[in-house]
Amino acid sequence: MTKELEQKFVSDLEEHQNIVHKVCRMYTNNQDAHNDLFQEISIQLWKAYAKFRGDSKFSTWMYRVALNTAITLYRKSKRSIKTQDFDTVLFKIESTSYDDTQEEQLKLLYKAVYQLSDIDKALVLLYLEDKNYREIAETMGISEVNARVKINRVKGKLKKILNP
Repeated sequence: MTKELEQKFVSDLEEHQNIVHKVCRMYTNNQDAHNDLFQEISIQLWKAYAKFRGDSKFSTWMYRVALNTAITLYRKSKRSIKTQDFDTVLFKIESTSYDDTQEEQLKLLYKAVYQLSDIDKALVLLYLEDKNYREIAETMGISEVNARVKINRVKGKLKKILNP
């Protein structure tokens, strides 16, 4: 891969890294696991970057890769997760810290979201990111109508968890 492509990737990833942090926050419950998942998602993004055609927004594509990586890894979490050594990758990404301790309500929401299925977690993440139903459908690979129905069902599940 060219140096120019590498620099573009690093720039895009640094600009949108909060997407990866949010996905990591949804699928992990400690900082070490968060860091491992961030690393693995970054590697998967790099591997797939040359194939990114720009048919969708970079952030939408990034969500899709990040969510697929997280779901795949954590469905197999009963087995040990093997990650690629980050030092073998030619570039370094400066990671900014992600502060998840600001609000107690956010902690309660995350605790409730942890109880959802992997797919429901992804839907909640995209919904909380103010993605419209078309973008959610495109990212998840489902129809727009199906996205609306699933989001409404997830809202109901979260209400039951938060207000038993």
